Amino acid sequence: MTTVIAMTTKSVFQRTMQWSLMALLLVSCAQVQAHQIKAAITTVLFNPRTENIEVMHRFNLHDAEHAVKRLFDKQADILDDKKTQQAFAEYVTQRFSVRNAGGKALALNLVGFETEGKFFWVYQETAQPPELEGLQIQHDALRDLWPSQVNTLNVEGMGDIKTLRFEGNATLLEVEFEGHHH
Repeated sequence: MTTVIAMTTKSVFQRTMQWSLMALLLVSCAQVQAHQIKAAITTVLFNPRTENIEVMHRFNLHDAEHAVKRLFDKQADILDDKKTQQAFAEYVTQRFSVRNAGGKALALNLVGFETEGKFFWVYQETAQPPELEGLQIQHDALRDLWPSQVNTLNVEGMGDIKTLRFEGNATLLEVEFEGHHH
């Protein structure tokens, strides 16, 4: 009877150790994953009320924190320093452009930026051209720092939502608007 108890205790101990190691591994993977988001989402909205094209870039604050330390200096603080926030917003605007279907650039103005929860937002806008058959868009923000960075972009307000993914070698992507000439 003692040998059975000893084996059961040994098996319980081994199972406990296995589950503990598995839990530790899962927590470690989750922490690594949390530090490797490397993704941003941008919305290009055709606002019928203002007749502007509004651009809203959303970056994970954690990624933006790492980026400013690499882009500017080790002391850069995107959380509390307005100059760092301004510099990051300008960095984003320099790596994002919109052209009409013919390749003519639309002049985007930097409207503002803010931190909100776990995100850093950058806002741009431009007047909507009277006739627009489509857009050519370039979105390289953070892709010069991290080749694995993926920038997803949604175009809203011109029919169905159109989604573009800037990843890998994609530098200039296009959307077409059928029957939406203003």
